Amino acid sequence: MGGKRFAVLLCAEDSDYVKKIYGGYFGVFVKMLAEEGETWDMYRVAGGDFPDEEEIGDYDGFVITGSCSDAHGNDVWICELLSLLKKLDSMKKKVLGICFGHQILSRALGGKIGRNTSGWDIGVTTVHLSSSSKLFTSLKMPALLPVIECHRDEVWELPPKAEVIGWSDKTGVEMFKYGDHIMGIQGHPEYTKDILLHLIGRLLQRNFIVGAFADEAKARVEKHEPDREAWKKLCISFLKG
Repeated sequence: MGGKRFAVLLCAEDSDYVKKIYGGYFGVFVKMLAEEGETWDMYRVAGGDFPDEEEIGDYDGFVITGSCSDAHGNDVWICELLSLLKKLDSMKKKVLGICFGHQILSRALGGKIGRNTSGWDIGVTTVHLSSSSKLFTSLKMPALLPVIECHRDEVWELPPKAEVIGWSDKTGVEMFKYGDHIMGIQGHPEYTKDILLHLIGRLLQRNFIVGAFADEAKARVEKHEPDREAWKKLCISFLKG
């Protein structure tokens, strides 16, 4: 693995808490995915910081993070990100999209995304993994894998040639693969319960959710455990395989 280069395309603003405890969301992803001898860079794409044309080729893979923005929006940076993702697809670069990243990848490749009709999904959700996916069978993944979730948007319709490889009772497309180089995950393999509980507080503060819902979400988080090690193995294997 030595010498490989990866870039995190940061689509969210770091909260002071996540900066202080985890070194920002970049730090959270690096802790989950980075291995010895690799170089990891960050581009704050939500702030207009994108890799140059000549830099793109230097990377072995890209990770797109979650965001408070809507992947179906048309902010300038979102439109620029869509162009970059189409370019990465044409170059067959490895791209892993998480939450917002999962949705924006689907949109860039021709899928449809929007609000989840059943509202927010916040807590620990059990994802059903497709038994036909070679990625799962080679890693001996269990059929059910719990993951932390925090989203109210979803993939409505997959891009042509994309394959659903994970689903849940609430969300039809929890995971998809596009060729061997692109994978989207609706959940947050990188989150700790602590990060999620902090985020629930922020959503409440900003009036995205109401108090009773926040209390229910916190109770659900306390009751269930995500399988963070299995998700880590899965993400590393895809990104570096």
